[in-house]
Amino acid sequence: MIMTYIQLFFEFFKIGLFAIGGGLATLPFLYDIARNYPWFNESTLADMVAVSQSTPGPIGINMATFAGFKAGGVIGSIIATTALVMPAFIIIIIIAHFLNKFRESKQVEAIFYGLRPTVTGLIAVAWFEVVNISILILNKFINSKSLVNMFDYKALILFIVVFLLSRKSKKHPALFLLIGALAGIVLKL
Repeated sequence: MIMTYIQLFFEFFKIGLFAIGGGLATLPFLYDIARNYPWFNESTLADMVAVSQSTPGPIGINMATFAGFKAGGVIGSIIATTALVMPAFIIIIIIAHFLNKFRESKQVEAIFYGLRPTVTGLIAVAWFEVVNISILILNKFINSKSLVNMFDYKALILFIVVFLLSRKSKKHPALFLLIGALAGIVLKL
């Protein structure tokens, strides 16, 4: 169990260190964990993304807590969640200490400017992974070579309907999250 705790710590510390951009930027790292560890699988990750989008709290924190609990119970969830936020905490302490130097540094400004494409790429990969699991069925398409088998039509129709309704309505977004969640539950049955 100690080895599991160490692995949880290092994997989620790495996510906290390199997933600049927050929530969706953590998804490529979480998919990597799903492929390499038995803590959760890609299907569970897709469900957790859906739940995380409709509940308070960042995706990364929710997934760290969930994966940590699955891997090592309450202690595992504490370790994974702490490891995820630790890099940001350390960086903030360092920046606060040197705030005046960082505030006017051209090098720091250039670094953050250079990070923008990286964050965009991480979010684009995360978006593709979510679409791939929720709407596309690439495995069926690859096996059959037929475009008809490429989509989960119930999920695609649900996405289009909720998207169009949310664009034309002035209702609170939580209402559309609730509608989407309920429709997803009914369609999954």
